[in-house]
Amino acid sequence: AMLAAIGFVFVYVPNERIQGAVQRIFYFHVNSAWAAFLGFFVAAGASALFLWRGRVEHDRMAVAAVEVGMLFCTMVLVTGPIWARPIWGAWWTWDPRLTMTVILWTIYAVYLVLRSSAREDPQIARYAAVLAVIGVLDVPLIQVSVRLWRGMHPSVISAPANKGGLEDPRMIVGLLVTMVAFMLLFAWLLRLRYEGLRLRHELHRLEDRVGELAR
Repeated sequence: AMLAAIGFVFVYVPNERIQGAVQRIFYFHVNSAWAAFLGFFVAAGASALFLWRGRVEHDRMAVAAVEVGMLFCTMVLVTGPIWARPIWGAWWTWDPRLTMTVILWTIYAVYLVLRSSAREDPQIARYAAVLAVIGVLDVPLIQVSVRLWRGMHPSVISAPANKGGLEDPRMIVGLLVTMVAFMLLFAWLLRLRYEGLRLRHELHRLEDRVGELAR
């Protein structure tokens, strides 16, 4: 699916009229953002279930979703400056949407730091779950920040006709193909990470049993 997406982006989709070839990074930048948001929403939902029911499977899903979401969120913060440099003339500006995205990345980075010590203190897992639920509230702010604070960041998807949106139908097809590819990649990585965390949990459980027998 990713190979098909790359083919669409670099062969099928036309150059944007004003930005030229550099606009093709849009298909990776936007879909990385959507995958990151999906990861954080999954983490928030799983964390809420963990706080409610206390099941380790929900906690494990939350951790896996945050880790995968952080991967895609980092891709957003890397591809954004690469796209911005030739268009804005600067690698970075403290545009409202960019700033809110950095805040989102920081919130879930703190979550992962908390989770790294949760085995020594299980209560920390509940604190991290609360942070995951609260942190996802930043995602709607990112979505509306362009209209609320009128930053430099373009609103491509919702732009009206002849105002910088996806005017060529091939661009819309390219966006849909890459979106499917990124969602499949997200699901695959989430499944792999969940299974990895499950196996690590089993290993820790066996280590604890061996330690008890040794005593």
